[in-house]
Amino acid sequence: MELHNLKPAAGSVKNNKRVGRGQGSGRGGTSTRGHKGAKSRSGYSRKRGFEGGQMPIQRRLPKRGFKNFNRVAYIAINVDRIQAIVEKYNVSKIDFETLRELKVVSQFDKIKVLGTGELTAKVDVTAHAFSESAKKAIEAVGGTVTTL
Repeated sequence: MELHNLKPAAGSVKNNKRVGRGQGSGRGGTSTRGHKGAKSRSGYSRKRGFEGGQMPIQRRLPKRGFKNFNRVAYIAINVDRIQAIVEKYNVSKIDFETLRELKVVSQFDKIKVLGTGELTAKVDVTAHAFSESAKKAIEAVGGTVTTL
């Protein structure tokens, strides 16, 4: 075997289909695009959601509802969860940084403390919002409530 008799494997190299090169090429006339219609024209690109001219589904269905861009979403933390955190990690002050370190909330979350459950430990809680029952529960055991 020498350089002048090297050949690629049979069937691995194909010639490009040369379209639009006249009748003698065997692909003249319509250049393999069929007859008429948008797909046969130059510059054709089908729009997203196009259904062949039929009214597309996103235009057939009615518009519903809206998203309130003023909505404030809170991460709810119940009093019993605060009690569990106090027991497990032995902390007397719970604030945003503490909850972030414990991976209870993420960086941009807002916290609302809710009053479900029992609280026995005296704890100082700092959060963005409190329910009335949570305030009463925390203050009943001698803790303090601070709103951010």
